[in-house]
Amino acid sequence: MSDLDAAMIRAHAAGDRAALIRLYEQAADGAADLDAACFYLTHAYIFALEAGVPEARVLHARLVAQGREA
Repeated sequence: MSDLDAAMIRAHAAGDRAALIRLYEQAADGAADLDAACFYLTHAYIFALEAGVPEARVLHARLVAQGREA
């Protein structure tokens, strides 16, 4: 298991949405392909929406730019 995976598991267990947003965005940035990147971005976006943080707009824009969100 990678350090990133372990950090995600810890953040999920702790309910740490701020960490989840950051970690899923980090996973998207390091993803091997566009589909994987958008999978991680979608998760980061959902956590950002749930947390009501301004990062949601940036994540949404990234998904729109990849044709994954309207």
